[in-house]
Amino acid sequence: MAATSFEQMGLDPRLLRAVAELGWAAPTAIQAEAVPLALEGRDLLARARTGSGKTAAYGIPLLERLLRAKAVPVPQAVRAVVLVPSKELGLQVLHSLRLLAAFCNREVRVAEVCAQSDLAAQKPVLMEKPDVVVGTPGRVLAHLNTHSLVLRDSLELLVLDEADLLLSFGFGEDLKALLCHLPKIYQALLMSATFNPDVEALKELVLHNPVTVQPQEPRLPGSSQLRQFVVRCEVEEDKFLLLYAVLKLALLRGRALLFVSSISRCYRLKLFLEQFGIPACALNSELPARSRCHVITQFNRGLYDYIVATDEELEGRTESAEPRQRRKRKQGAESKGGDPEYSVARGIDFQNVATVINFDVPAAVESYIHRVGRTARADNPGTALTFVLPEEREQLARIEDVLAGENGESMLQPYKFCMEEIEALRYRCRDAMRSVTKQAVKEARLREIKEELLNSEKLKTYFEDNPRDLHVLRHDKPLHPAIVKPHLRNVPEYLVPPTLRGVAKMELKKRRRLRLPHGNGRNQDGPRPRRATNPLRSFRYSRQRSRKHRTAPPS
Repeated sequence: MAATSFEQMGLDPRLLRAVAELGWAAPTAIQAEAVPLALEGRDLLARARTGSGKTAAYGIPLLERLLRAKAVPVPQAVRAVVLVPSKELGLQVLHSLRLLAAFCNREVRVAEVCAQSDLAAQKPVLMEKPDVVVGTPGRVLAHLNTHSLVLRDSLELLVLDEADLLLSFGFGEDLKALLCHLPKIYQALLMSATFNPDVEALKELVLHNPVTVQPQEPRLPGSSQLRQFVVRCEVEEDKFLLLYAVLKLALLRGRALLFVSSISRCYRLKLFLEQFGIPACALNSELPARSRCHVITQFNRGLYDYIVATDEELEGRTESAEPRQRRKRKQGAESKGGDPEYSVARGIDFQNVATVINFDVPAAVESYIHRVGRTARADNPGTALTFVLPEEREQLARIEDVLAGENGESMLQPYKFCMEEIEALRYRCRDAMRSVTKQAVKEARLREIKEELLNSEKLKTYFEDNPRDLHVLRHDKPLHPAIVKPHLRNVPEYLVPPTLRGVAKMELKKRRRLRLPHGNGRNQDGPRPRRATNPLRSFRYSRQRSRKHRTAPPS
C-alpha cells in the first residue's frame, strides 16, 4: 500500500528533518509506492516520468538502509553503488544524496567517481571507503579492475538510474563485466523513465523476482501546468525570425532552453543570437564534462538566461533501423569526438526553466517528452514552444498521436502569432544569417573547445583552492568569429509591431534596470553621470557687445 506521508514510512528522524528542509510536504506518486517496497528489501523495476522525484525514490531507502546498518558497530565499507549514464547526472545524484544526508553526513559518506578523468586522483577518495559510490559503469569497472574499489564482500544495494540509457550509451559490456565483481546476494533498484527492450535486458541481468512500480500518471504534466504550442513555419528563415522577435522583444519571460538537432546548429544559433546582443551558452557533447557541469550549475544559480543545447545522443533510438542509419551517416562527421556519456535531455535537473523551445523538431517521441520535461517540474508552471517546417510535420504528427493517445486530446495547440507583424524585422534577420557562415560556425566550435579545455584543465587546481572565484568563469561570452554589426543590437521603436509595443517596452525597461548597479541608476564608483542633452534645445544666447563697440569704463 502506498504511503501518504513521509512520517508513515518509518524513516529515521534525521532523514525526515532533511525532507522537511527541502520543503517536501508529501511524497510524489513514485516515492509513495517505491520507498516502502525498497525498505522491505524487494528488488524494484520502477518507471516514472521526468521530474517526478525518482532520485529521492531510491535515495531515501538507500540512506535509511545504511543508517539502520550503522545502528550497531560495523566496519567501514562501500555498501551501495549508484550507476548513472552520464557525468552530469552523476554530479546531480551526488548533490541530491548529500542534501538528503545533510543531518547524518558524519554517519553516511557519499563520493562520486565520474567527474575526473584521472583514476589515480580518485584512489584516495575510494581508500577511505565511502558508504555510497556514484559513477558511470565504465568508471566503476575501471576502479574494480585496479582493485582501488572492492565490492564482493560489502555491497548491499545496487541502483541503476536512467536504466534505459545505460545500454544505449554503450555500457552493455561494462555492466556484464561489472556484475562479476559483485556478491551473489544484494538488493537492486532499476529506475527508468521508459520501458523498452534495453530495460528488459537489464532486468534479466540484475533483478531477482522484482516488483514493478509504475504509477498511473501521464508522461507529461497536464495543460493546467504545462502549455505546449506549435508554430508552423514555411521556410527555415521563419524560425530564426520568430526566435529573434520572441527573445529581443522580451515576449518570453524567464529562462529558456533552446534545443537543436546537431552541434553545428547549436553554434549557428548561438552566433545568430550574438548578432543581436543576446548572450547564450552552448551545451553539447564536444565540450569537456567539467565545463558542461559548470554551465548547468551556473544556469541553475541564475547567471544565464538561455542555453542552446543538443540531445543528439538520444535522437532516433526508438525509430526504425533505416532512418537511424541514415542519420548516423549524416551526423557521423560532426559527432566524431563527442562524449558518448553525454545527454542533456535526460535526467539533468535544470531549475526554474520557464520555457523549452524546440528550434528543431526531435526525431523521436521520447526525445520530445524528455526535452519538454525540463520545464514544469514539481508544481511549477512551464511552456513548450516547437517550430515546425513542412518537412518536419510528419515527425510532429507522431508526437501528437502519442500524446493524444494518453490524454484523449491534442496537447499541442497552435501558437497564435501573426508573422506579418514582424515582417519589418526580416531584413535584420537576413543580415544576421548571412554573417553566420559555415566557416564562422567551424571557427566558433574550435574556439569554444580550446577555451573550455583551457578552463577545465589549467584552472582546475586554482578553483579547487578558491571556490568563490568560480563565478567569474562565464560560458556565454561572445565567440565573435562572424562579423558583428553593432546596429543590430537595438530594435528601433518604429520596427516594433504596434500591438507589442506596450509589452516589449515594459520588459526592456525592466531588463535595463536590472543591469544597473543596485537598480537605482547610480554608479558604484561615483555620482550619477550627467544626462546627455540636446544642444539645439539647451542653446542659450547671451547678448554681448563686440569689443570695438564697447565703451570704456567710467573713470
